[in-house]
Amino acid sequence: MNFSKGDCKSKMVHGMVMLLFIYSTCLVLVQRVEAADPDPLVDFSANATTPVFRNIFANGDVSIGSGGVRAALDIGKFPGLTSQGLTVVQFKMVPCGENVPHTHPRATELLSLISGGPLQAGFVDTKGQAHIHILYPGDLIVFPRGLLHFELNVGTETAFYLSALNSQNPGTLDAAGAVLQLPERAAAIAFNQDIATVGALKSQRPYNEPPTLEAAKHGVCVPGQLISTTV
Repeated sequence: MNFSKGDCKSKMVHGMVMLLFIYSTCLVLVQRVEAADPDPLVDFSANATTPVFRNIFANGDVSIGSGGVRAALDIGKFPGLTSQGLTVVQFKMVPCGENVPHTHPRATELLSLISGGPLQAGFVDTKGQAHIHILYPGDLIVFPRGLLHFELNVGTETAFYLSALNSQNPGTLDAAGAVLQLPERAAAIAFNQDIATVGALKSQRPYNEPPTLEAAKHGVCVPGQLISTTV
């Protein structure tokens, strides 16, 4: 069988296209793998002396706000978490306290209410649809990775709950605080407000770092009332 120069050129072009396709596919797969925490290379970190952490509210990364107490663990506080792709946070939230709207750019969160509350909790998806629910002790809710979410204690008892996140470094981005870090003109357009109003908000609302629980101002929330997904 004889091949013309045109046939050879066509086969070479086809081969180059196939190689480019294979390379692109491999690149996408590598990027998707690198987007998550890497798999552990050892059973247990050599830097960890024990798999047990005692009294997170005394020895963890604790922040105390007007809305309650937040206690977190990371590999600095608890080396046993190293390379496990996991972060744990526990909360004691007073009535009308809120974990203000925020995102975790590197992790999905699973929250479980242990006692007290109830909690109003939910997230907004990328279509702008809000998924708001009332949680009672024993209930769980998932906050998908990177989506804006919050928790508010709408009950009359302190809410004790915990969250597990599937990254040892999930990151926390305070939504309102982040917008107010933008130039005032940009923030004013985002909020559909004038620049003076945004300037006043900036002076009243610093970026929430470290993350703390905040209490509602008087009249905004009444413990045990309006336990609803719409208010």
